[in-house]
Amino acid sequence: MKALHISSVKMIDYYNDIEEEKILRRIPLEILALSFVIALASLLFFSPLTAVFVLGGGAFSALSFVWLKQEISKLFLLKNGKSPSHAASSALSKEKEQSPFLKNEAVPFLQSPSLKKALLSGLALYALRLLLILAVFFIIILLFSKKIIAFAVGFSVIIPVFLAEAVIALSRMKQWKG
Repeated sequence: MKALHISSVKMIDYYNDIEEEKILRRIPLEILALSFVIALASLLFFSPLTAVFVLGGGAFSALSFVWLKQEISKLFLLKNGKSPSHAASSALSKEKEQSPFLKNEAVPFLQSPSLKKALLSGLALYALRLLLILAVFFIIILLFSKKIIAFAVGFSVIIPVFLAEAVIALSRMKQWKG
């Protein structure tokens, strides 16, 4: 009976992982689609250049999301099918094998040198990403100061996309429990 419960829990976790991956692959496409619709609607009221900036902002937002997703996946080793806790335990076991001082002592999660290095690398890449986003906004402000709002609208399309995905996920959760 207990084995059946454990296997059903594993099956639910596997389904949730597949569902999360589908959502994460779908979000950039939804960002592009919504920014395209907004760009088409802006053609009715504004210039074609405004529509291009709305679409460009959406494309930049989608690319930024994909980049962030890849970096977080690398940081937590999710590409290899390992969870962060599994990565921590495997890194800790490797360090125990190499160091005579760690044979009998447990090392806290963030005191592992390899995990610290991965965390610092992830934070550095995130800072680089933030600097690049600010640089793009700064260039647009310098060259096309009247179109920065259009770019920001396209770049902000990620917010309603996330809200829609959250509502859909919550509605599916209620269906399971009901």
